[in-house]
Formats: sequence, C-alpha cells, structure tokens
Amino acid sequence: MDYQFREIERKWQQFWSENQTYKVDNNSEKPKYYVLDMFPYPSGAGLHVGHPLGYIASDIFARYKRLKGFNVLHPMGYDSFGLPAEQYAVQTGQHPAVTTEQNIATYRRQLDQIGFSFDWSREVRTSDPSYYKWTQWIFMQLFNSWYNLESDKAESIKELEIHFTASGSAGIKAVCDEEVKSFTADEWKQMSEREQQEELLKYRLTYLRESTVNWCPALGTVLANDEVKDGVSERGGYPVEQKKMMQWSMRITAYADRLLQGLDTIDWPEPLKEMQRNWIGKSTGASVKFKVESSEPTHNSIEVFTTRVDTIFGVTFLVIAPEHELVPLLTTPGQKEEIETYIAQARKKSELDRMADTKTVSGAFTGSYVLNPLNGEKVPVWIADYVLAGYGTGAVMAVPSGDQRDWLFAKHFNLPVIQILDKQKDVEHEADPTKEGRYINSDFINGLTYQEAIPVLINKLEEIGAGKAKIQYRMRDAIFGRQRYWGEPVPVYFKDNVPYLIEESELPLVLPEVDKYLPTEAGDPPLGRAKEWKYRGEAPYELSTMPGWAGSSWYWYRYMASPEERKGETFAPRKAIEYWKDVDLYIGGSEHATGHLLYSRFWNKFLKDLALVEEEEPFKKLINQGMIQGRSNFVYRVINEEGVGTHVFVSYGLKDQYKTSHIHVDVNIVENEVLDLDKFRSFRPEFENAEFILENGKYICGVEVEKMSKSKYNVVNPDDIIERYGADTLRLYEMFLGPLEQSKPWNTNGIEGVFKFLRKFWKLFHNDQFEFSVSDEQPSRAELKSLHKIIRKVEEDIERFSFNTSVSSFMICVNELTDLKCNKRQILQDLVIVLAPYAPHITEELWTLLGNQPGTFSDAAFPKFNPDFLVEDEFAYPISVNGKMKMNLNIPLALEVPEIEKVVLENAAVQKFLDGKHPRKVIVVKGRIVNIVI
Repeated sequence: MDYQFREIERKWQQFWSENQTYKVDNNSEKPKYYVLDMFPYPSGAGLHVGHPLGYIASDIFARYKRLKGFNVLHPMGYDSFGLPAEQYAVQTGQHPAVTTEQNIATYRRQLDQIGFSFDWSREVRTSDPSYYKWTQWIFMQLFNSWYNLESDKAESIKELEIHFTASGSAGIKAVCDEEVKSFTADEWKQMSEREQQEELLKYRLTYLRESTVNWCPALGTVLANDEVKDGVSERGGYPVEQKKMMQWSMRITAYADRLLQGLDTIDWPEPLKEMQRNWIGKSTGASVKFKVESSEPTHNSIEVFTTRVDTIFGVTFLVIAPEHELVPLLTTPGQKEEIETYIAQARKKSELDRMADTKTVSGAFTGSYVLNPLNGEKVPVWIADYVLAGYGTGAVMAVPSGDQRDWLFAKHFNLPVIQILDKQKDVEHEADPTKEGRYINSDFINGLTYQEAIPVLINKLEEIGAGKAKIQYRMRDAIFGRQRYWGEPVPVYFKDNVPYLIEESELPLVLPEVDKYLPTEAGDPPLGRAKEWKYRGEAPYELSTMPGWAGSSWYWYRYMASPEERKGETFAPRKAIEYWKDVDLYIGGSEHATGHLLYSRFWNKFLKDLALVEEEEPFKKLINQGMIQGRSNFVYRVINEEGVGTHVFVSYGLKDQYKTSHIHVDVNIVENEVLDLDKFRSFRPEFENAEFILENGKYICGVEVEKMSKSKYNVVNPDDIIERYGADTLRLYEMFLGPLEQSKPWNTNGIEGVFKFLRKFWKLFHNDQFEFSVSDEQPSRAELKSLHKIIRKVEEDIERFSFNTSVSSFMICVNELTDLKCNKRQILQDLVIVLAPYAPHITEELWTLLGNQPGTFSDAAFPKFNPDFLVEDEFAYPISVNGKMKMNLNIPLALEVPEIEKVVLENAAVQKFLDGKHPRKVIVVKGRIVNIVI
C-alpha cells in the first residue's frame, strides 16, 4: 500500500474528534504543563501558510510533553470581538455575530485539517456572553478597588471609605488623580452621595476622566496607538486627529514598578522585555511648579517633571502640549490666531508621529509667561507638538544649553541659551548635556557639583512649596473604551452623571439589538441607537464598549476551567487555578509587546492582589515566532515607444533587452518560477490574447520576498498545500524553513523534498509489493546507533525549540535505515514515537499497523536515549597506497597496530591495489590512517 495521506489524515482527525483524544483532566496525578498560543482574530480571509507557524511549533512541544509523561493543557479559542466585523456590518447591515460565526467555522476547519492536538472542549470566544460575563466581572472588581502604596497592592474601595469615615483623607497613600481633595472625617460625612462618589472615582483602578485620544471621525471611534499609522487609521486609511473626550481608563500606572520588576523573573526574549522597560519608562527626578504671571491674583501654575532639576537656572522657556488645559487661559488676544492654527495642525498627527518626528522644529508662543520659582525670572510659554498632554504633566522646562531639541527650538525662535556648568562646551553651537564641572549662572548653587546641587535644590523647592522629589513613569493609564458596537458592554449605568455598577447577579450585560452599527445622529456611539436600553428601564447605560484588549487580558484562566466547571460562579475554579497556576510556554508575535502582553501582566497582578490567582506573572516562557513572508512572482510587460504597455510579456532572463514594467502574478499558477500560460490568461482576462517571449520554451517569472498579502497575489492557502501534499508535510515543511524566531520566505518549491521523505519513511514499513512488513528480529548495532542518534537529537532540539534542525536529522536517519534495509519492529516503533510530534497522522496510522490499539498513542512514552549505542567500536580507516587515498575500511578500534596491518593486507580490495607487489612499508596511525608504500 502506497502512502495514501489524504485517507490517513481524514481518518485520524475524525478519530481524535470523536474520541476527544486530547481532552485534558484537571485531576491528573501527572505533572502539569500548559502550552498556549496567542489566540487569533477570525478574519474573513481565513488562514494563510504564515499563520500556523507558531501553532505547529506549540503543537510539537505539547505532543512531546505528553510523550514525556506530562498532563498537557493545550487549548485554542478566538479573540472574536473586533473592528473588521463591525465595519462589514456597517457596509452590509449584517450583524457582526453572523460574520464572526462564519469566520470561526472557516478557521476551525483549517485548524482541524492541520492536525493540532487542541482540547477543543475548552474553546473560548471573547464575544460569547458566557465568556464576557467574566470580563465584565473583572472590570467591576477593578472599579471597586484602589491601589494602596503602603501595602503595595490593590485593596477594596470599601476599606478606603471606612478610612475616610473614620479619619478623612489624612494618612492615605494611594495611586490616584492629582487633584484629590483633603478633608476631615466630618467633612466626608457631610458630602452628598454624588460628591463622595466623584471623589472615590479619583482613586478607583478603573475610572472616567477627560483624555486626549486618537479620534477617527470616519470610523466614529477612538483608536489605540497601534491602530494608527502615519496619521491615518491602519484599517481603511482614514484621517485621525487628537481630541479630548471623557473616557474610561485603567490605572495601569499603579503597577508600573511591579511590571518592571517582574520582567527579571520571566524567560522572555530580551528585546521584548526591553521594549516593555522603555514603554514603562521609569525616571527619577523632581516635580516643579512654575506660577503663571498675571496682573490679577491667580493660583494657576504649570507643573513640569524633570530628571535634571539641577538645570533649573538654565530654563529660558516652557513648552506645553497643544492640548494642555491652560492653553486657552494663557493665549493672549494677539496670539490667538497663531495658536489656533497650530493646534489644528497638531490634531492631524498621531501621538506616535509627533514623538517620532525629531527633525522638524515647530511651535507657537502663547503670549504669556511663568515665573521661575527659584529666582523669579520671567519665562515665556510656548506650545509645541513634540510635547504630549497625556505624557507626564504635558509640559517641559526647556534648557537649551543642555538639551539638543531645546537648543534647536531656541535657535529657531531666537530664544536665549544660558550656560550653567563651567565644563559645558560651545553651547552657542550645540547643546552639551554634561553633568561634569561646577555650576555657573545658577544663583545659590554656583560652585556646587551635580551631586551636591540636587539635594540643595530639592530642599529649597519643598521649603517654598514649589516642588518635590518624584519618580515618574512614561507609561500612561490605559484608555479603556471604544465608540463601537462590537465589543463588551461596560456594566455601568449613570445616576446624576456619576457611574455606578450594575448588580453582579445581572451579569452578563449583553449587547442590545440596533438598527445600524453607526454612531447616532447626535454623535453618540452605536449603542445609543438602542432606544429602550436602560438600567431597570430608567438609568442610561455606558454607551462605549470595552477595547479589543479586554477579553484577551485574562483568557488563559478560562481555559483552566473544564466545560463542567464553567457552569460555576467563578471565572475558573480555585482548584483548577492551583493546579495549572500559569502558562509554561506562550508562543505569539512580538507586535503585542506593549499591548496585550503588558495589559495581561497588569490584570494578572491585580487578580493576584485579590487572591484570585496563584502567580504574579501569567506567562513563564515566551517565544516570539518569526513571520513567514510571501514569495512574490512577477511577469514583465513590454512597453512600446509611446510608453504604453503592450500585451507582450518577456521572460525574466530576456527582460533587460526591452523596456518593461512588472506585474504581480498569482504564485499559485507558478511552479519552480515557470508560469502556466493558460492559467495566466484566465487570471488576467484582459491578457487572454497575450504574446510571450520565452526562454528555452518556458516563461520564467521574477521573484521577490515581500509581506504575504492578497494585493501582491502571494498568499498561499494551506488548504491547497494539504490537498496536494498532506498536513504532515505542511507541518514538517514549516518547521524546516528555518529557526522558529526568524522571519523567512515561503517557497513551495522545496516542499517536494519533505513529501518524498514521508513516502520514504512509510516505505520502511512495507516490502516491495507495498505490503506492511516488519520483523521481530533483534536490531543490529548500526540500526540501534541510527535510532538513538535521532532520539537524542530530537530531544535536544525540542527542548531548545530548534525544530528546523530535527527535520533534516529525520531525513538522515531514514536514509541510514533505508540503506541498512531495516524493518525491525524494535527500531521502527520507537522511530514512530520520536517523529509523532512533527507528523501525527502518519505516525498514528503506523502505530496501529504495528499492532497497537487505536487511541493508545497519546499515552506512549518517549524512547529513552542510551548513550552506549553511540560509542564507536569501529573506525573507517582511510587506506592510501603511495600516499593516494584508495578506499575506507571498517576495522575494530580494539585492534593493535600489527593486527590492523594484517587485516588491511588480507583484504581482497587492497590486494587488487597492490597488484601482486609486496609492500616495502606499512604506516599505521591507530584510529587515523593506513598508508601502504610499494
């Protein structure tokens, strides 16, 4: 029987599904191992061959760990809320749930046919009300918590209320808004309910406040920074502007230091950890208040955070963000037009664009001044788009002599540059950020060094109430709202414009039906179209929905709950969480470094504070898989003398003889760079009468490595590969392409070799009449050596996630066993187990052909490596005659020189080379070489 991969793969996929082969038990006595993939958003396009790369790697590891005796949790689900389904709903009127369900069906079919060992009984979908009930529940816990700096963890808001009732605000050390009130216990008791709730909102870990956001008018929603590219929405390319809106936020900044410290405890790629460190951006410095100069009494001041308070006497201007709340107050009538024009321009840029543009110098003078708190000097206030309202205080003190960006700004607008250290060099030509030397032009710190000046300045600022030492983080609190329909409803209603939580017993708060998925005519989010959607028929609900990252910030815990346990009143049973604890191996893309991976760590730490989970960090080990890039093909269209494209196409090797333009062509109609001309005519009907200038009777296409996308016609559908070669071939080939972490181009041309390897492997078990035929004879030492080499190699490779090198080792092993004509059961059965994680279908079939019961394969044990079989007892001596190499001869290493000489000279092949002549000398170097001189 030849290798009938289609029948074999369908058979075992059906068997695994019907018998729930990979369903995992939470009560196993085995040690646990939790393997997780970043779950996909189910797009309408389905999977291309790049998508399964990480899934195949994680599946190999999961299958290997099962063979090693572990109880492996390897689940899969769908991050199924998202903007694409909503946009499709806007265009067609079809409910996003319908398209999402269709897309999931496509994904599930494609995933199943690749042969993954997922426990599908634990599937999650973030858009399922039974799932997002618990996303809403976690939101409620955040709303009912505050961060106590003394205990360094989240605590119940009720504890804060008790403190306020007994002692007022005295003694509270919390992560909270800047403008919290000071009050006594009596004053707290005298506040109205609304006043108390408004004050508590300043402490809650999720809260409402006015924030600067990326607003996309065309999409009618706020976008995250990673959804904006070059000032337009990543999806659709619509203009995005900066806008202030009331938004829900998550106080992730409360966990900034713990998020930094936790990075030292986890096995993640160092570049990704560094990205998170930079994003969090811990800085030690001082907060300084510059009072606004005014002819009338005012309490207005601009607060800045600086890591170089020692440079305060070199401040020659202040720069604030165009969105800063004091801009209207500071703008004088004469500057109003210039300021408004500048603000309008700044709104057109995303925050990322503003931070990235370090070359353009732009700004506008407000017309107002502040006073330096230490010397009373007037300092002009400017606005500039490189300062962001949401970062720090939205204001910076500019010291042109010490900061190059400030220096460029000062020179551009003709502002003063003051030297402040005697070791600064040539500050009229560029900034010098040195801390060396002693201060000059710096009032009471003149003559001091940097180390001496800092405490003197901090003490003085604190003494006059104008500043204090401070640790600041670049990371901002996370916006937690989108003006969309297709997302989790926020379980909040409003009374007197103050937010209140619905009752836990009323969860889930499900999405209402709406007539359209667009904002209302009044500009409210789409949920505003649900006319009767009110809390208990009276109070208005929150109309924004949660952002895309909400449901993905805790999903690994829901997988821990078995289907039966999900009926309980917890997101996952305590016993299951105590057993599984955390994710041992997480595989996914590095593009989630400052999004999902940061928010997940934040939510996990919060849940740990509430004693709901066991571990501080959710993911022990993380691997970022590289991207499989597309391999585009081109045809070359001849351009005539008038510069017009003709219907003549010239082959790649001849294109330099003509003036041409290139056109992307569907890679699926190209094989080994040779174009199928008939299929091209069908692919581009306008060229059905095209002429082709060929090379040796063939049209050769050009090649380029690009991102895989439909517009480049270089998308390869795994369905096509599986139909032609099988899922096991696809799995092996994706690993064979190169190291998991590296990006590499897809090239279907090389897949034939992997397919031939599987056919050769299959043939080991069959005789020349294609009959299954294995022997119970004892294997030879050479056969055992070949087997144990591959056992050790695969074990080492999988443990270090070097999957690509195993594939070539499998090929070598099968070639060796083929040469040895090995059909020994003892060898082949162990080889089947070793190959199983990579190629589960063919090995499952061979396992049963070897006489094992179907369904017992997942309980097999990975073969034990025996180093004794790799000890060499023979050496292939190179045999030379008069210095010329003639042959290799296997001789036992135990033989001494006289015995080696005797074996060589008695060998029939050596006798032919001697041609009856008697050797004058035989030189034997034991274990190295034999040279015969005649």
